[in-house]
Amino acid sequence: MNAAEALIGRSGASARWTTAILLALGAAISVWLNFPGHMSYDSVVQLAEGRAGAYGLSGHPPVMSWLLGLADAVMPGPALFVLFDTVLIGCAMVSLVLLGRRVSWISAMIAAGISTFPQLVIYPSIVWKDVLFAGAATAGFACLANAATRWETPRWRHAFCGLGLVLLILAALARQNGIVILPFAAIAVVWIAAISPSSPGIGRAILHGVAYLAAGLAITAGASGALTPHNTAPTAAVRGQFGNLQTYDMVRALALSPNTKMRVLRARAPWFERLLRQDGVTAFSPVRIDSLEPVMERAGEHPDSTDLIAAQWKDMFLRDPWLYLRVRADAFRWVLMPPSQEDCVLILTGVDGPPEEMAALGLITRKTRQDDRLADYALWFASTPIYSHAAYGVVALSLMVGLVVRRRAADIAVAAMLAGALAFTAAFAVISIACDYRYLYDLDLAAIAASLYVAATWRDAQHGQDQARHRPKLST
Repeated sequence: MNAAEALIGRSGASARWTTAILLALGAAISVWLNFPGHMSYDSVVQLAEGRAGAYGLSGHPPVMSWLLGLADAVMPGPALFVLFDTVLIGCAMVSLVLLGRRVSWISAMIAAGISTFPQLVIYPSIVWKDVLFAGAATAGFACLANAATRWETPRWRHAFCGLGLVLLILAALARQNGIVILPFAAIAVVWIAAISPSSPGIGRAILHGVAYLAAGLAITAGASGALTPHNTAPTAAVRGQFGNLQTYDMVRALALSPNTKMRVLRARAPWFERLLRQDGVTAFSPVRIDSLEPVMERAGEHPDSTDLIAAQWKDMFLRDPWLYLRVRADAFRWVLMPPSQEDCVLILTGVDGPPEEMAALGLITRKTRQDDRLADYALWFASTPIYSHAAYGVVALSLMVGLVVRRRAADIAVAAMLAGALAFTAAFAVISIACDYRYLYDLDLAAIAASLYVAATWRDAQHGQDQARHRPKLST
Protein backbone atom coordinates (compact mmCIF):
# COMPACT_ATOMS: atom_id res chain seq x y z
CA MET A 1 0.00 0.00 0.00
CA ASN A 2 1.46 3.37 -1.04
CA ALA A 3 1.18 6.64 0.89
CA ALA A 4 -1.83 7.82 -1.16
CA GLU A 5 -3.75 4.61 -0.50
CA ALA A 6 -2.91 4.81 3.21
CA LEU A 7 -4.22 8.37 3.33
CA ILE A 8 -7.43 7.36 1.56
CA GLY A 9 -7.81 4.47 3.98
CA ARG A 10 -7.49 6.70 7.04
CA SER A 11 -9.84 9.26 5.51
CA GLY A 12 -12.30 6.49 4.65
CA ALA A 13 -12.33 5.21 8.22
CA SER A 14 -12.98 8.69 9.58
CA ALA A 15 -15.77 9.36 7.09
CA ARG A 16 -17.24 5.92 7.72
CA TRP A 17 -17.57 6.39 11.46
CA THR A 18 -18.65 10.00 11.11
CA THR A 19 -21.47 8.91 8.79
CA ALA A 20 -22.54 6.20 11.23
CA ILE A 21 -22.44 8.62 14.18
CA LEU A 22 -24.52 11.17 12.29
CA LEU A 23 -27.19 8.55 11.60
CA ALA A 24 -27.18 7.35 15.22
CA LEU A 25 -27.37 10.94 16.44
CA GLY A 26 -30.30 11.57 14.11
CA ALA A 27 -32.14 8.56 15.57
CA ALA A 28 -31.51 9.81 19.11
CA ILE A 29 -32.78 13.28 18.22
CA SER A 30 -35.87 11.70 16.65
CA VAL A 31 -36.71 9.92 19.92
CA TRP A 32 -36.09 13.10 21.90
CA LEU A 33 -38.29 15.25 19.65
CA ASN A 34 -41.19 12.82 19.50
CA PHE A 35 -41.15 11.10 22.90
CA PRO A 36 -43.24 9.20 23.93
CA GLY A 37 -44.61 8.79 20.39
CA HIS A 38 -47.67 9.54 18.29
CA MET A 39 -50.84 7.45 18.19
CA SER A 40 -53.86 7.39 15.90
CA TYR A 41 -57.26 5.74 16.37
CA ASP A 42 -55.89 2.36 15.20
CA SER A 43 -52.80 2.67 17.42
CA VAL A 44 -54.89 3.24 20.54
CA VAL A 45 -57.15 0.29 19.72
CA GLN A 46 -54.13 -1.98 19.16
CA LEU A 47 -52.51 -0.88 22.43
CA ALA A 48 -55.78 -1.65 24.24
CA GLU A 49 -55.84 -5.09 22.62
CA GLY A 50 -52.24 -5.67 23.64
CA ARG A 51 -52.86 -4.74 27.25
CA ALA A 52 -55.95 -6.98 27.35
CA GLY A 53 -54.19 -9.87 25.57
CA ALA A 54 -56.93 -10.00 22.92
CA TYR A 55 -55.01 -9.60 19.68
CA GLY A 56 -56.39 -8.77 16.26
CA LEU A 57 -59.98 -7.98 17.24
CA SER A 58 -59.85 -4.78 15.18
CA GLY A 59 -58.95 -6.67 12.00
CA HIS A 60 -55.32 -5.56 12.04
CA PRO A 61 -52.48 -8.13 12.12
CA PRO A 62 -52.31 -9.40 15.73
CA VAL A 63 -48.51 -9.13 15.98
CA MET A 64 -48.81 -5.36 16.32
CA SER A 65 -51.09 -5.62 19.35
CA TRP A 66 -48.90 -8.37 20.80
CA LEU A 67 -45.72 -6.27 20.58
CA LEU A 68 -47.49 -3.22 21.99
CA GLY A 69 -48.71 -5.37 24.87
CA LEU A 70 -45.18 -6.64 25.60
CA ALA A 71 -43.76 -3.11 25.58
CA ASP A 72 -46.66 -1.77 27.63
CA ALA A 73 -46.09 -4.42 30.31
CA VAL A 74 -42.57 -3.05 30.85
CA MET A 75 -43.39 0.65 30.50
CA PRO A 76 -47.06 1.65 30.13
CA GLY A 77 -47.76 3.46 26.87
CA PRO A 78 -46.12 3.40 23.44
CA ALA A 79 -42.62 4.65 24.38
CA LEU A 80 -40.76 1.32 24.27
CA PHE A 81 -42.45 0.31 21.04
CA VAL A 82 -41.41 3.63 19.49
CA LEU A 83 -37.86 3.06 20.69
CA PHE A 84 -37.92 -0.42 19.14
CA ASP A 85 -39.00 0.91 15.74
CA THR A 86 -36.40 3.69 15.88
CA VAL A 87 -33.61 1.26 16.77
CA LEU A 88 -34.62 -1.08 13.93
CA ILE A 89 -34.46 1.70 11.37
CA GLY A 90 -31.35 3.35 12.81
CA CYS A 91 -29.39 0.10 13.11
CA ALA A 92 -30.30 -0.89 9.56
CA MET A 93 -28.97 2.39 8.19
CA VAL A 94 -25.80 2.33 10.29
CA SER A 95 -25.00 -1.32 9.50
CA LEU A 96 -25.30 -0.70 5.75
CA VAL A 97 -22.96 2.30 5.97
CA LEU A 98 -20.41 0.31 7.98
CA LEU A 99 -20.18 -2.21 5.14
CA GLY A 100 -18.14 0.40 3.28
CA ARG A 101 -14.37 0.45 3.86
CA ARG A 102 -13.30 3.43 1.75
CA VAL A 103 -16.20 5.72 2.62
CA SER A 104 -15.99 9.27 1.26
CA TRP A 105 -17.04 12.41 3.08
CA ILE A 106 -19.86 12.71 0.57
CA SER A 107 -21.53 9.86 2.47
CA ALA A 108 -21.42 11.90 5.68
CA MET A 109 -23.00 14.83 3.87
CA ILE A 110 -25.73 12.57 2.48
CA ALA A 111 -26.37 11.08 5.92
CA ALA A 112 -26.65 14.56 7.44
CA GLY A 113 -29.17 15.56 4.77
CA ILE A 114 -31.22 12.37 4.94
CA SER A 115 -31.41 12.63 8.74
CA THR A 116 -33.56 15.74 8.28
CA PHE A 117 -36.20 13.92 6.21
CA PRO A 118 -39.59 13.41 7.92
CA GLN A 119 -39.20 9.69 7.17
CA LEU A 120 -36.41 9.56 9.77
CA VAL A 121 -37.21 12.54 12.01
CA ILE A 122 -40.88 11.74 12.77
CA TYR A 123 -42.13 8.51 11.21
CA PRO A 124 -40.22 6.04 13.44
CA SER A 125 -42.13 7.52 16.39
CA ILE A 126 -45.60 6.98 14.90
CA VAL A 127 -47.23 3.82 16.22
CA TRP A 128 -48.30 2.31 12.91
CA LYS A 129 -47.93 -1.20 11.53
CA ASP A 130 -46.60 0.35 8.31
CA VAL A 131 -43.61 1.75 10.22
CA LEU A 132 -43.01 -1.58 11.97
CA PHE A 133 -43.14 -3.39 8.63
CA ALA A 134 -40.73 -1.00 6.92
CA GLY A 135 -38.28 -1.03 9.82
CA ALA A 136 -38.28 -4.82 10.20
CA ALA A 137 -38.00 -5.41 6.44
CA THR A 138 -35.13 -2.96 5.99
CA ALA A 139 -33.28 -4.32 9.03
CA GLY A 140 -33.85 -7.90 7.86
CA PHE A 141 -32.27 -7.30 4.48
CA ALA A 142 -29.46 -5.30 6.13
CA CYS A 143 -28.70 -8.46 8.14
CA LEU A 144 -28.50 -10.46 4.91
CA ALA A 145 -26.09 -7.87 3.50
CA ASN A 146 -23.90 -8.26 6.59
CA ALA A 147 -24.12 -12.05 6.28
CA ALA A 148 -22.96 -11.78 2.67
CA THR A 149 -19.77 -9.97 3.67
CA ARG A 150 -19.03 -12.65 6.29
CA TRP A 151 -20.20 -15.69 4.34
CA GLU A 152 -16.93 -17.58 4.80
CA THR A 153 -17.24 -17.42 8.60
CA PRO A 154 -20.07 -19.86 9.47
CA ARG A 155 -20.89 -18.48 12.91
CA TRP A 156 -21.36 -14.93 11.57
CA ARG A 157 -23.18 -16.12 8.47
CA HIS A 158 -25.63 -18.16 10.52
CA ALA A 159 -26.09 -15.41 13.10
CA PHE A 160 -26.89 -12.71 10.55
CA CYS A 161 -29.02 -14.98 8.38
CA GLY A 162 -30.96 -16.13 11.44
CA LEU A 163 -31.52 -12.62 12.78
CA GLY A 164 -32.47 -11.46 9.29
CA LEU A 165 -35.04 -14.24 9.01
CA VAL A 166 -36.59 -13.30 12.38
CA LEU A 167 -36.91 -9.66 11.30
CA LEU A 168 -38.32 -10.54 7.89
CA ILE A 169 -40.88 -12.82 9.54
CA LEU A 170 -41.83 -9.97 11.85
CA ALA A 171 -42.31 -7.78 8.78
CA ALA A 172 -44.44 -10.45 7.10
CA LEU A 173 -46.63 -10.63 10.20
CA ALA A 174 -46.99 -6.84 10.44
CA ARG A 175 -48.68 -6.25 7.07
CA GLN A 176 -51.28 -8.39 5.32
CA ASN A 177 -49.30 -8.25 2.05
CA GLY A 178 -45.89 -8.17 3.73
CA ILE A 179 -45.20 -11.83 3.00
CA VAL A 180 -44.22 -10.88 -0.57
CA ILE A 181 -40.73 -9.94 0.67
CA LEU A 182 -39.79 -13.47 1.79
CA PRO A 183 -39.19 -14.91 -1.71
CA PHE A 184 -36.78 -12.06 -2.48
CA ALA A 185 -34.81 -12.84 0.67
CA ALA A 186 -34.62 -16.49 -0.43
CA ILE A 187 -33.40 -15.47 -3.90
CA ALA A 188 -30.71 -13.35 -2.26
CA VAL A 189 -29.56 -16.33 -0.18
CA VAL A 190 -29.33 -18.50 -3.31
CA TRP A 191 -27.39 -15.90 -5.25
CA ILE A 192 -24.99 -15.03 -2.41
CA ALA A 193 -24.28 -18.70 -1.71
CA ALA A 194 -23.73 -19.39 -5.41
CA ILE A 195 -21.13 -16.61 -5.90
CA SER A 196 -19.29 -17.13 -2.60
CA PRO A 197 -15.65 -18.36 -2.76
CA SER A 198 -16.73 -21.57 -1.05
CA SER A 199 -19.80 -21.99 -3.24
CA PRO A 200 -21.45 -25.38 -2.77
CA GLY A 201 -22.68 -25.29 -6.37
CA ILE A 202 -25.89 -23.93 -7.80
CA GLY A 203 -27.88 -26.99 -6.78
CA ARG A 204 -26.93 -26.75 -3.12
CA ALA A 205 -27.31 -22.97 -3.20
CA ILE A 206 -30.89 -23.39 -4.40
CA LEU A 207 -31.53 -25.83 -1.57
CA HIS A 208 -30.26 -23.21 0.91
CA GLY A 209 -32.68 -20.66 -0.53
CA VAL A 210 -35.61 -23.07 -0.54
CA ALA A 211 -34.90 -23.97 3.09
CA TYR A 212 -34.70 -20.29 4.02
CA LEU A 213 -38.04 -19.57 2.34
CA ALA A 214 -39.70 -22.68 3.78
CA ALA A 215 -38.53 -21.77 7.27
CA GLY A 216 -39.81 -18.23 6.84
CA LEU A 217 -43.22 -19.34 5.63
CA ALA A 218 -43.55 -22.06 8.27
CA ILE A 219 -42.58 -19.80 11.17
CA THR A 220 -44.85 -17.05 9.87
CA ALA A 221 -47.76 -19.48 9.74
CA GLY A 222 -46.89 -20.86 13.17
CA ALA A 223 -46.64 -17.41 14.73
CA SER A 224 -49.97 -16.44 13.20
CA GLY A 225 -51.49 -19.60 14.61
CA ALA A 226 -50.02 -18.92 18.04
CA LEU A 227 -51.66 -15.50 18.12
CA THR A 228 -54.93 -16.60 16.54
CA PRO A 229 -56.47 -18.14 19.69
CA HIS A 230 -56.53 -14.64 21.17
CA ASN A 231 -58.71 -13.50 18.29
CA THR A 232 -62.36 -14.33 18.84
CA ALA A 233 -63.39 -14.32 15.17
CA PRO A 234 -60.42 -14.38 12.77
CA THR A 235 -62.35 -15.82 9.84
CA ALA A 236 -65.13 -13.26 10.13
CA ALA A 237 -62.58 -10.44 10.31
CA VAL A 238 -60.82 -11.61 7.15
CA ARG A 239 -64.10 -12.10 5.28
CA GLY A 240 -65.19 -8.65 6.41
CA GLN A 241 -62.01 -7.07 5.05
CA PHE A 242 -62.46 -8.79 1.68
CA GLY A 243 -66.10 -7.74 1.62
CA ASN A 244 -65.14 -4.13 2.28
CA LEU A 245 -62.54 -4.24 -0.51
CA GLN A 246 -65.05 -5.74 -2.93
CA THR A 247 -67.69 -3.16 -1.99
CA TYR A 248 -65.14 -0.40 -2.52
CA ASP A 249 -64.25 -1.81 -5.95
CA MET A 250 -67.88 -1.97 -7.03
CA VAL A 251 -68.75 1.55 -5.89
CA ARG A 252 -65.60 2.87 -7.54
CA ALA A 253 -66.61 1.05 -10.73
CA LEU A 254 -70.06 2.66 -10.60
CA ALA A 255 -68.45 6.06 -10.08
CA LEU A 256 -66.23 5.52 -13.14
CA SER A 257 -68.89 3.81 -15.26
CA PRO A 258 -72.45 4.56 -14.03
CA ASN A 259 -74.10 2.36 -16.66
CA THR A 260 -72.42 -0.81 -15.39
CA LYS A 261 -75.02 -3.53 -14.86
CA MET A 262 -75.34 -5.33 -11.53
CA ARG A 263 -77.17 -8.47 -12.55
CA VAL A 264 -76.75 -10.44 -9.33
CA LEU A 265 -78.03 -7.72 -7.05
CA ARG A 266 -80.82 -6.74 -9.41
CA ALA A 267 -82.09 -10.32 -9.39
CA ARG A 268 -81.49 -11.20 -5.71
CA ALA A 269 -81.40 -7.94 -3.74
CA PRO A 270 -82.62 -4.84 -5.62
CA TRP A 271 -82.37 -2.82 -2.40
CA PHE A 272 -78.65 -3.52 -2.28
CA GLU A 273 -78.16 -2.31 -5.84
CA ARG A 274 -80.01 0.92 -5.04
CA LEU A 275 -77.86 1.34 -1.91
CA LEU A 276 -74.63 1.10 -3.92
CA ARG A 277 -75.80 3.18 -6.90
CA GLN A 278 -77.32 5.97 -4.84
CA ASP A 279 -75.83 6.22 -1.37
CA GLY A 280 -72.56 4.50 -2.31
CA VAL A 281 -71.70 6.63 -5.33
CA THR A 282 -72.77 9.80 -3.50
CA ALA A 283 -70.54 9.01 -0.52
CA PHE A 284 -67.62 7.67 -2.54
CA SER A 285 -64.25 9.39 -2.26
CA PRO A 286 -61.00 8.25 -3.92
CA VAL A 287 -59.15 9.43 -0.81
CA ARG A 288 -60.14 6.51 1.47
CA ILE A 289 -62.80 3.91 2.12
CA ASP A 290 -63.98 5.57 5.35
CA SER A 291 -66.64 7.58 3.51
CA LEU A 292 -68.39 4.30 2.63
CA GLU A 293 -68.65 3.05 6.21
CA PRO A 294 -72.37 4.01 6.59
CA VAL A 295 -73.15 2.15 3.37
CA MET A 296 -71.20 -0.94 4.44
CA GLU A 297 -72.84 -0.91 7.88
CA ARG A 298 -76.30 -0.85 6.33
CA ALA A 299 -75.35 -3.64 3.96
CA GLY A 300 -73.90 -5.69 6.83
CA GLU A 301 -77.26 -5.73 8.57
CA HIS A 302 -78.48 -8.18 5.91
CA PRO A 303 -77.55 -11.80 6.79
CA ASP A 304 -76.56 -12.67 3.20
CA SER A 305 -74.60 -9.48 2.49
CA THR A 306 -71.17 -11.19 2.36
CA ASP A 307 -72.31 -13.77 -0.20
CA LEU A 308 -74.15 -11.13 -2.24
CA ILE A 309 -71.10 -8.86 -2.35
CA ALA A 310 -68.79 -11.70 -3.42
CA ALA A 311 -71.19 -12.94 -6.12
CA GLN A 312 -71.81 -9.48 -7.57
CA TRP A 313 -68.09 -8.58 -7.49
CA LYS A 314 -67.21 -11.74 -9.44
CA ASP A 315 -70.01 -11.24 -11.95
CA MET A 316 -69.19 -7.57 -12.51
CA PHE A 317 -65.49 -7.96 -13.14
CA LEU A 318 -65.43 -11.34 -14.86
CA ARG A 319 -67.76 -9.87 -17.46
CA ASP A 320 -65.67 -6.72 -17.76
CA PRO A 321 -62.02 -7.28 -16.72
CA TRP A 322 -61.06 -3.95 -18.30
CA LEU A 323 -63.34 -2.16 -15.84
CA TYR A 324 -61.58 -3.91 -12.95
CA LEU A 325 -58.19 -2.80 -14.31
CA ARG A 326 -59.47 0.78 -14.55
CA VAL A 327 -60.75 0.64 -10.97
CA ARG A 328 -57.50 -0.74 -9.60
CA ALA A 329 -55.30 1.54 -11.72
CA ASP A 330 -57.19 4.57 -10.44
CA ALA A 331 -56.88 3.39 -6.82
CA PHE A 332 -53.15 2.70 -7.26
CA ARG A 333 -52.59 6.09 -8.85
CA TRP A 334 -54.03 7.74 -5.77
CA VAL A 335 -51.72 5.92 -3.36
CA LEU A 336 -48.57 6.17 -5.54
CA MET A 337 -49.03 9.64 -7.03
CA PRO A 338 -52.02 11.29 -5.31
CA PRO A 339 -53.46 14.10 -7.45
CA SER A 340 -54.20 16.01 -4.25
CA GLN A 341 -51.75 15.42 -1.41
CA GLU A 342 -53.71 17.75 0.84
CA ASP A 343 -56.52 15.18 0.99
CA CYS A 344 -54.21 12.32 1.98
CA VAL A 345 -52.72 11.81 5.44
CA LEU A 346 -49.05 12.74 5.09
CA ILE A 347 -48.16 12.87 8.77
CA LEU A 348 -49.65 12.26 12.20
CA THR A 349 -48.54 13.82 15.46
CA GLY A 350 -50.09 13.76 18.91
CA VAL A 351 -52.43 11.18 20.43
CA ASP A 352 -56.10 10.57 19.65
CA GLY A 353 -58.40 7.58 19.70
CA PRO A 354 -61.76 6.18 20.77
CA PRO A 355 -62.80 7.59 24.18
CA GLU A 356 -63.48 4.22 25.79
CA GLU A 357 -60.06 2.78 24.95
CA MET A 358 -58.33 6.08 25.78
CA ALA A 359 -59.92 6.06 29.25
CA ALA A 360 -59.09 2.39 29.85
CA LEU A 361 -55.45 3.01 28.93
CA GLY A 362 -55.19 6.17 31.00
CA LEU A 363 -54.40 8.22 27.89
CA ILE A 364 -55.57 11.75 27.17
CA THR A 365 -55.92 13.41 23.80
CA ARG A 366 -52.64 15.18 23.04
CA LYS A 367 -51.93 17.93 20.53
CA THR A 368 -49.17 20.11 21.94
CA ARG A 369 -47.30 23.00 20.34
CA GLN A 370 -44.41 20.58 19.79
CA ASP A 371 -46.74 18.19 17.93
CA ASP A 372 -47.93 21.05 15.73
CA ARG A 373 -44.37 22.13 15.00
CA LEU A 374 -43.38 18.62 14.00
CA ALA A 375 -46.41 18.34 11.71
CA ASP A 376 -45.65 21.73 10.13
CA TYR A 377 -42.04 20.65 9.62
CA ALA A 378 -43.12 17.47 7.80
CA LEU A 379 -45.68 19.29 5.66
CA TRP A 380 -43.00 21.76 4.58
CA PHE A 381 -41.68 18.89 2.42
CA ALA A 382 -45.12 17.96 1.06
CA SER A 383 -44.65 19.39 -2.43
CA THR A 384 -41.06 18.19 -2.83
CA PRO A 385 -39.68 14.88 -4.14
CA ILE A 386 -38.86 13.97 -0.53
CA TYR A 387 -42.56 13.13 -0.13
CA SER A 388 -42.96 11.48 -3.55
CA HIS A 389 -43.37 7.70 -3.67
CA ALA A 390 -42.90 7.83 -7.43
CA ALA A 391 -39.53 9.56 -7.02
CA TYR A 392 -38.38 6.96 -4.50
CA GLY A 393 -39.64 4.24 -6.84
CA VAL A 394 -37.42 5.55 -9.64
CA VAL A 395 -34.46 5.72 -7.25
CA ALA A 396 -35.17 2.18 -5.99
CA LEU A 397 -35.44 0.73 -9.49
CA SER A 398 -32.28 2.51 -10.69
CA LEU A 399 -30.24 1.41 -7.67
CA MET A 400 -31.54 -2.15 -7.92
CA VAL A 401 -30.40 -2.44 -11.56
CA GLY A 402 -27.03 -0.90 -10.74
CA LEU A 403 -26.45 -3.25 -7.80
CA VAL A 404 -27.41 -6.32 -9.83
CA VAL A 405 -24.93 -5.25 -12.50
CA ARG A 406 -22.19 -4.62 -9.90
CA ARG A 407 -22.97 -7.95 -8.17
CA ARG A 408 -20.84 -7.73 -5.04
CA ALA A 409 -22.14 -10.13 -2.38
CA ALA A 410 -23.78 -7.48 -0.19
CA ASP A 411 -25.14 -5.78 -3.31
CA ILE A 412 -27.38 -8.78 -3.89
CA ALA A 413 -29.03 -8.44 -0.47
CA VAL A 414 -29.61 -4.71 -0.92
CA ALA A 415 -30.99 -5.28 -4.43
CA ALA A 416 -33.33 -7.91 -2.98
CA MET A 417 -34.49 -5.36 -0.38
CA LEU A 418 -35.36 -2.93 -3.17
CA ALA A 419 -37.06 -5.64 -5.23
CA GLY A 420 -39.12 -6.66 -2.20
CA ALA A 421 -40.12 -3.04 -1.57
CA LEU A 422 -41.17 -2.62 -5.20
CA ALA A 423 -43.18 -5.86 -5.10
CA PHE A 424 -44.82 -4.77 -1.85
CA THR A 425 -45.72 -1.48 -3.52
CA ALA A 426 -47.11 -3.27 -6.57
CA ALA A 427 -49.40 -5.32 -4.30
CA PHE A 428 -51.32 -2.13 -3.55
CA ALA A 429 -52.52 -2.14 -7.14
CA VAL A 430 -54.82 -4.93 -5.95
CA ILE A 431 -55.63 -3.96 -2.36
CA SER A 432 -55.39 -0.16 -2.13
CA ILE A 433 -58.42 1.51 -0.53
CA ALA A 434 -56.82 4.81 0.57
CA CYS A 435 -54.06 7.23 -0.37
CA ASP A 436 -52.36 7.76 3.00
CA TYR A 437 -48.59 8.21 2.72
CA ARG A 438 -47.78 5.56 5.31
CA TYR A 439 -48.88 2.65 3.11
CA LEU A 440 -45.80 2.93 0.88
CA TYR A 441 -43.40 4.09 3.59
CA ASP A 442 -41.40 0.90 3.08
CA LEU A 443 -40.56 1.85 -0.51
CA ASP A 444 -39.21 5.23 0.54
CA LEU A 445 -37.25 3.85 3.49
CA ALA A 446 -35.70 1.10 1.35
CA ALA A 447 -34.64 3.65 -1.28
CA ILE A 448 -33.09 5.87 1.41
CA ALA A 449 -31.22 2.94 2.99
CA ALA A 450 -29.96 1.70 -0.38
CA SER A 451 -28.79 5.20 -1.30
CA LEU A 452 -26.72 5.35 1.89
CA TYR A 453 -25.27 1.92 1.14
CA VAL A 454 -24.29 2.81 -2.41
CA ALA A 455 -22.77 6.12 -1.29
CA ALA A 456 -20.71 4.28 1.34
CA THR A 457 -19.47 1.47 -0.93
CA TRP A 458 -18.95 2.99 -4.37
CA ARG A 459 -15.24 3.67 -3.73
CA ASP A 460 -14.77 0.09 -2.54
CA ALA A 461 -16.18 -1.18 -5.82
CA GLN A 462 -14.07 1.25 -7.83
CA HIS A 463 -10.94 0.22 -5.91
CA GLY A 464 -11.67 -3.42 -6.65
CA GLN A 465 -12.03 -2.67 -10.36
CA ASP A 466 -8.77 -0.73 -10.37
CA GLN A 467 -6.96 -3.58 -8.68
CA ALA A 468 -8.34 -6.06 -11.20
CA ARG A 469 -7.33 -3.77 -14.06
CA HIS A 470 -3.73 -3.51 -12.84
CA ARG A 471 -3.30 -7.05 -11.58
CA PRO A 472 -0.47 -8.73 -13.55
CA LYS A 473 -1.61 -11.53 -15.81
CA LEU A 474 -0.15 -14.97 -15.29
CA SER A 475 1.80 -16.26 -18.24
CA THR A 476 0.88 -19.63 -19.64
